[in-house]
Amino acid sequence: RSLSNLPCRDRTWWFSILEFLLVACTLCQAYTQQAEEVKAKVQKDEKEQIIKDLNDRFTRAKSAVLAEFSKVDVETVTKLRKKLRDGGVEYKVLKNTLARRAAKGTPIEQVSDQFVGPVAMALSYADVIAPAKIISDFIKDLETIKIRSAVVEGKKIDVKGVQALAKLPGLPELRATLLGMINQPASKLVRTLAEPHSRLARIIRARSE
Repeated sequence: RSLSNLPCRDRTWWFSILEFLLVACTLCQAYTQQAEEVKAKVQKDEKEQIIKDLNDRFTRAKSAVLAEFSKVDVETVTKLRKKLRDGGVEYKVLKNTLARRAAKGTPIEQVSDQFVGPVAMALSYADVIAPAKIISDFIKDLETIKIRSAVVEGKKIDVKGVQALAKLPGLPELRATLLGMINQPASKLVRTLAEPHSRLARIIRARSE
């Protein structure tokens, strides 16, 4: 039956129900809209924080190696992370759009145009050689990880530059060499330090003769 055929008391009851439902729907829509606005603000704040943190890291980094990944399994990434961590190097998987914004005004901006596809960056704040050495050694037998470029002491270098850098002694090797020299007997240490000067003196004497 239509509402017009109902007794007055029943019509009043039905109209109250309909009014209640209408108010409930309006409140529900308002709540949903408010929740979406709050969620959007939270996401924006989170993104801004990510950009701020990355910008700080990019600014402080003495050396940064950019690498691309293709179908790398979790076990391989975990092993790489550990090797880098043990070498005092930080590993960051990049969200490209955010990373490009974070790189602005930092030395890393020089390679930000290569933030495309699945990429990650190894950052060192002390040893400039460590990222290149660790990654180059790790990927020797891998096809799934490739070096794209790097920034070292504010200068951009290509893959060949990274490979050349990886062959240089890092801080641990230099410390070991220095420690070995310090532990030598005093007379041998003096001879070691004086040897370059002795060679130079002999060359000068030979030229003069």
